[in-house]
Formats: sequence, structure tokens, C-alpha cells
Amino acid sequence: MSQWYESTFRKVLFPAYESGLRHRDTLSWLDRYEHDQWLAPEQVAQLQWVRLKQLLEHCAREVPYYQKQWRELGVTPDDIRSLDDFAKLPLLTKADIRANLDDLKAVSMRDSLLYKATGGSTGEPMRFGYTRESNSRRHAVMWRGYAWAGAPLGTRSLLLWGAGVGNQPWRQRVRERLYHAAFSRRIVNSFHMTEANMAEYADAIDEFKPRVLLGYTGPLIRLAQWMLDSGRRVYRPHSFISCGEAMHDFQRDIIEQAFGCPAFNTYGCREFMLVAAECERHEGLHVNSDHMVVELPKTADAPVDGETGEVVVTDLSNYGMPFIRYATTDLATPAHHECSCGRGLPLLKSVDGRVLDAIHTPDGRVLPGMFFPFLFKETKGVDRYQVVQHQLDRLDISIVRGAAFDDDSLAFIRSEIHKVLGDSLELNCHFVDEIPLTKSGKTRLTICDLSGASPDQLTH
Repeated sequence: MSQWYESTFRKVLFPAYESGLRHRDTLSWLDRYEHDQWLAPEQVAQLQWVRLKQLLEHCAREVPYYQKQWRELGVTPDDIRSLDDFAKLPLLTKADIRANLDDLKAVSMRDSLLYKATGGSTGEPMRFGYTRESNSRRHAVMWRGYAWAGAPLGTRSLLLWGAGVGNQPWRQRVRERLYHAAFSRRIVNSFHMTEANMAEYADAIDEFKPRVLLGYTGPLIRLAQWMLDSGRRVYRPHSFISCGEAMHDFQRDIIEQAFGCPAFNTYGCREFMLVAAECERHEGLHVNSDHMVVELPKTADAPVDGETGEVVVTDLSNYGMPFIRYATTDLATPAHHECSCGRGLPLLKSVDGRVLDAIHTPDGRVLPGMFFPFLFKETKGVDRYQVVQHQLDRLDISIVRGAAFDDDSLAFIRSEIHKVLGDSLELNCHFVDEIPLTKSGKTRLTICDLSGASPDQLTH
């Protein structure tokens, strides 16, 4: 029954909804991207270059921010004849985007943009616009990447994910349930996971019987380790897809041993959705280079003989608010071989900068760091923030306030953290002018340093 529904969803239901009802081109783009992935590497590079040149010419005609910047630099699109030339253009930072939001919009598309806000995994929330075509293309690239892990459209999936904060209207809750049910997926809230309720998460897997497990790496590692320690077995999925945090090799071993299925790494961000993902050969993460340009320039403090660099992304599809050489503040290491799968998309060896510290409590709760981007994305008036834990019973939050921050903002923060952590932990909010940077120039969202806590306290 499950496989029949998956096939019907892909061939009948989703096309009727996406193409017929919503008039979106997601499926036609998916066909195009599935074709393009098998091009030879040099053909992928040529396709990327053509799309990049078209985007640069569009920016020179339509986007005031780049018109002014390039005029001051004395540069035109005709001067950019190679990726080496392109790499000489200035980086675009989150601060640049917040300061130039309107000027980054294409003049002819300003009134038709869709908008999202980042959760701020580096402590700096940001709002940005994108076009409907870009939205369709991003979803197409996402479904292509998930298919590499055995999770194409309509695959029965259980997502160990983060539930939204605040109180959603009942109509929205019903609409989301129906939407996820149509996609044959169930959302399980990872923010409430504790040592005491691990069995409930295992039971949810047994009850739903997913073909794919998908979720934040931290909670799933914790569940996998609990299963190994307790001897609990669950319904065996076909694959596990790691999102939101880097999955290291030792964590992959824990997952595969506990769940009995292969684990797949992905890398993405809210600004672009899926940037890179593993295929069935597990030889690295394929970069979606037919959809974006990904560079890895070294940071100022990088070792001379190292190859790890900051992930810099140019989205080739978002003509409404183009991000040219956007500095993600994530770190990654390139691979220098072609994957044996035959796809022409280049590889990353690893993504090194997306590990977020989890928060512990005296009563055994462990809150994944991804909770805080969800929280602060929904809190008005927070420009930047950082969560620090040096004691098991205390949490310190530094907040750089914006003009919209008020008493309700602070009450909302306390209320939502109380919901997931209870009363066992003292919460201290501090208002500051700046958040200190790490040596690599990043702001760590969460810092958990419980070096003084005993092992018994952390496994209570």
C-alpha cells in the first residue's frame, strides 16, 4: 500500500497539485536537473558559466546595489571572463544584506517577491526575498538530492525535526498536517527529547514504519546511542538523511549500527535550501553546481597547507534578489576526485562548520542547538544573540536588541525556553552591544562547556 501511494503521489497527485492547481514549474525543473546531473564535469561547468553570465548581466541592468558597487570598482559583466575574475568581486555579507535590503532587489521584480527569514545559525537573523521560479527550482534541486538517498517525492518519511515556536492558529495546524500527510511524512518534535522519553520516539518509528528517517543529526545520534545502550530495535528504514548539522564518520557509524540502514549527509541553508548532498556511493557531497556557484576561499587564519575554506554561494536562479558571492560563514573542505556514480557534479570532502552545541539540564533533557534559530527567528527585535552554558543548572543568553525589542520579546523568549527545558535551569538574559567572534570570524550560536560537570550529571 505504501509503495502504491508513493508511486501514485509522484505520478498523479503531486503533478495535479503542483503543476495544475498551483501552476508551478517544479516538476519540469526536476526533469531538467535530473538530466543535467549526468553531464560530464566540463559540461556542468559550462552550463554553470552560462547561467552565471546571464545573472551578472541581469544584475548590471536591474539591481541598484551591484550597479553602484561595480561602478565604483570600474567593473562590468564583460570584464568577468572566468571564475578567477568572478572571485575578485566583493563578498556579500549578512550585514550588507540587512543594510541594503531594497537596493538588492531587482527593480522590475520588487512587487512580486516572496520572503523568508533565516533562523540565524550564526546569531544574526536576516530577511531576504526570492522569486517564484527560484522557489520551484530550489525544491526541484532538493528532491533530486533526497532521491540520491532513496527518498524521492512521496517517500514515506519520519522527520525528527523542530516544531515551530509560539501558538499557531488551528487552521494553520490543520493545513500543515494535511500537507505533510499528502507527502506521506510525519513530523516528530525533537525539541522535547529527554532520557526519560526516548522510547516514545522509538515507538513513533515502529508505528509509522517510514522508508526514510530524516532530521537533525544531534537528536538522532542521541536516539541511536540510547537504542544501542538499551538494546532497543525499531522498524528498519531504508536510509537516514542528516540535516542541519554536520554528521561525522563516528556518528554515521552509530546511526548505521542502531538503525541498520545507510546514513546520508546533506548540507544546506535557508537562503538557498540544498547546497550539497551525498549520493549512494558516499564518496563526498555533490555540489549542485548546475544551480549555484560554490567557492571555498580560505579564511584569514587558515593554515597555509590546509584546504578548508569558507562556503561562498551564488544562487543562479534568484533574479529577484540576487546574492552574488554570499559569505555563509560555514566552513567546508573540497574533494579532488570525480564520484564513481558518474554524475558530473563536483564534490565536497566534508562540511566542517555546522555543528551546534546542545544544551543539557539537571533532569536529563538535551536540547539540540537548532532550537535557538527557530526561537529567535520568531522573536521580534533581536539583531544578534548567543546562548552559553557553563553550568548544568544555568543558561546565559546575550542579546543585541533592535528597535522592535520590548518586554513581550523577552517574555516570549523565557516562555518558549521554559516549555522545552522546564524549571530545572536558571535562565539569564543579558543585553549587550556586540557578540564576540571566534578566531575564524564566526559567531557561535550556542556554546556548551560543561567541563566541570560529572558524567553522571550529563547522563541523568
